[in-house]
Amino acid sequence: MNIIENIAIQLNIKASQITNTLNLLSEGNTVPFIARYRKEVTGGLDEEIIRIIDETYQYQTNLTKRKEDVKRLIAVQDKLTDELSEAIDRCEKLIEVEDLYRPYQQKRKTRASKAINAGLKPLAETILNTEIVNDNEIELYICDEYNTLESVIQGVKDIIAEIVSDDANIRTRVRKEMLEFGSIETKIKKDADDPQKIYELYYDKQEKVKSIVPHRIMAINRGENEKILNVKILFNNEIIENIAFNKVIKYRHSNKIHDIKEAILDGLTRLVYPSVEREVRNELTEVAHEKSIDIFSLNLEKLLLQPPLNNKVILGVDPAYRTGCKLAVIDEVSKLIDIAVIYPHPPINKVNDAKKIIVEILKKYPIEIIAIGNGTASRETEKFIADVINENNLTVKYTIVSEAGASVYSASTLAKEEFPDLSVEQRSAISIARRVIDPLSELIKIDPKSIGVGQYQHDLPEKRLTQRLDFTVEKAVNKVGVNINHASAKLLQKVSGLSVAAANSIVKYREENGKIQNRNEIKKIPKIGDKTYTQAIGFLRVLDSSNCLDATSIHPESYVLANQILSHFNIKDIFNKDETEILKNANINELAEKFNSDMYTIQDIINAIRNGLRDYREQFDAPILKSSILTIHDLKLNDILQGVVRNVVDFGSFVDIGLKNDALIHISKFNKRIKHPSEIVAVGDIIEVKIIDIDLEKNKVSLKFIKKTKN
Repeated sequence: MNIIENIAIQLNIKASQITNTLNLLSEGNTVPFIARYRKEVTGGLDEEIIRIIDETYQYQTNLTKRKEDVKRLIAVQDKLTDELSEAIDRCEKLIEVEDLYRPYQQKRKTRASKAINAGLKPLAETILNTEIVNDNEIELYICDEYNTLESVIQGVKDIIAEIVSDDANIRTRVRKEMLEFGSIETKIKKDADDPQKIYELYYDKQEKVKSIVPHRIMAINRGENEKILNVKILFNNEIIENIAFNKVIKYRHSNKIHDIKEAILDGLTRLVYPSVEREVRNELTEVAHEKSIDIFSLNLEKLLLQPPLNNKVILGVDPAYRTGCKLAVIDEVSKLIDIAVIYPHPPINKVNDAKKIIVEILKKYPIEIIAIGNGTASRETEKFIADVINENNLTVKYTIVSEAGASVYSASTLAKEEFPDLSVEQRSAISIARRVIDPLSELIKIDPKSIGVGQYQHDLPEKRLTQRLDFTVEKAVNKVGVNINHASAKLLQKVSGLSVAAANSIVKYREENGKIQNRNEIKKIPKIGDKTYTQAIGFLRVLDSSNCLDATSIHPESYVLANQILSHFNIKDIFNKDETEILKNANINELAEKFNSDMYTIQDIINAIRNGLRDYREQFDAPILKSSILTIHDLKLNDILQGVVRNVVDFGSFVDIGLKNDALIHISKFNKRIKHPSEIVAVGDIIEVKIIDIDLEKNKVSLKFIKKTKN
């Protein structure tokens, strides 16, 4: 079976889809472009499947190359048999190939290699293959390194132990026993320091390897690294010992049977078990890493795709105690128009002055929303703002905004270039406000790892995490599309096909020539060649173009077809919903046949026309806007509340219901049995929940999920 067929079986798709996708990737097409504009070639594969195809193909290619390398290296030693070659070809994982290659590898200095170098290997083979070996035969092998009968026997036992260790079948069986039937045992170390009892769950615990969930693996690994836990895999040693005895021992009544058995057990306990256990735990860790990265990516995508609150003047508040709450007012296009600082909290406590400044700002500007960062002093600031609103009968609303990564942006070179005369805290207040008016444009300025919507992210392999999160950011940007006349260079860099140089060139062109009038004009911009134009143009919107299609996701290569469809339905204005509603019942098959096209392209054109200028993100929940506060003392069991999902992890979902700490919906408290909370909720979702437990001492609240809602 070739690589393509292998991947097709793994992903349950056609081999032709994989071949076509790989061909498109090899031609330099980007994943967003392929997913959006080459559906007729791939059979409608989305970005995630295309990514998996690419990564799986690279793995399988590397696996094939390694197989050939291993066969070549063994052949050089004149030890490659047809049987061994076929066994290598059957391997489905790199670890299986390495197991088969192990006996033929150049080894570092070991006890066995020392004995072999001293010439004891023939004796070891004799003892294994002969029923009776006399001491006088053994004495012939006494030498400087092994100068007694006992030391020669020990050298032979070391060689036999390594033979056991190098046996691919034995290692495979040990791996199977650990993975399928083994248990992970965790115990607290004698001198462990865990004052907050973070790892109490694992002080004395056993859990089946095959059923342990990834976040427990991450917790166990961290507890072990912090020298709090001892960890080992328990399994049925007797089964393995019997297999090894049957494999190695030829003569049950050998006069050296005791030594042979000791050697086999030594090979298992000293060499095989620790080595395979490391491999199994590495495999479990890799799976846990990938799951955590998947969760982080999914949460990040949902966060980036939060709907913007367009055409609003926003007051951003970066809460703090001693240094005061920094205020920033931004207009409808995110331009800074005013800054201030207030001191409503200890140790300064200028509450009345702070209230006066807030009221003056709210009267001076047509502010509709106050965005409060959720960091230090957030809930105290929320109470202060709510008091100002209620005491002055104001119509303004406020919302709590995740400020994860805001400090990273505020101290960045980009922020310094944009606001060179402002402090880090003032820039942070601006970022908080902008996260409401256009979350995507603001959040892409921040290293995705700093946004903090994952689990155990600091334990994850940085290169792999960065790679996946960058992919997620690009995926989100290209789903939404970019207004070429408003987008920053940082946002443009995430558009399919645009390099840093191309993005900067677009911004420079705008500065020198004014607004870009249409998509054709983009071809004139330096650094935008034909290939770049093709890959990027469908994701770049020109809203005021004389060609209405330039404001849509329709690619210029499909303009002729789009106009044919518009003419067929007599649509004059694609932004008039009354006109485009006729497309609701369009027969896609008939149109594809009539215009000699494919169903994917026809469907995408119709969707683009029907959506008009509607933002892709409008389908998701907007932030909850409030004018009053909630404290844990206001809560009662069985209260029904509305909250916003802040994070989704393996064991549940954290929900902001207006308290200092987010409340938890445990995975067991959803309205049906699920494998993962992401099956029901996503970051940014607004949901209805019931209070099922209130712990005043720990300031924690537990919730039960009721339903999703729209605010």
